[in-house]
Amino acid sequence: MEAVAVIDFETTGLSPAQGDRATEIAAVIVRDGRVVDRYQSLMNAGVRIPAYIESLTGISNAMIRSAPPAAQVMREVADFVGGIPMVAHNAAFDSKFWDAELARIERTRAQEFVCSLLLSRRLLPLAPSHRLGALVEYARLPVAGRFHRALADAEMAASLLLRLEDELRQRHQVVQVSVELLCRIQRASKAQLPRCLAAARGV
Repeated sequence: MEAVAVIDFETTGLSPAQGDRATEIAAVIVRDGRVVDRYQSLMNAGVRIPAYIESLTGISNAMIRSAPPAAQVMREVADFVGGIPMVAHNAAFDSKFWDAELARIERTRAQEFVCSLLLSRRLLPLAPSHRLGALVEYARLPVAGRFHRALADAEMAASLLLRLEDELRQRHQVVQVSVELLCRIQRASKAQLPRCLAAARGV
């Protein structure tokens, strides 16, 4: 599979449309089956972190006060990612914040997001839950650090993506795993999945 950037945000809440902002971002570049580069930074968007979010992430208002401005961080991470395809666990969440924070520096996203949560629902249907922590335990993936910190979550989502790629190759005999195929799988219903995989095998 071609190189991808697996990203993760920590934020002040669930929706940039409601005024929530990013507090931390990480991006890891995965190439040839391994992580080859990493970017991580706290980011100061000038928005207070609610107490329950601080408890969840361990990111405090004091930490954010000394962090670089959000605009600077987004310029850096957007340059780091460039135009390569992007992956996130629950990409519906991370893509909203990526697009909203990019818009603030007058940039737009060109590439589609692959969602490892949607892929896991199709390729690991027996998992008891498709939350990242549950999948890490189910698939016996390495725990990269504290959950709900951006770099650890991005690293674990990258491990999950590689496990899903292995699942396609070994269980479903798909020789060529591409980002385009992953996008087709995540859009496929459960009923459509066998036909989608058969097409990928050239059957």
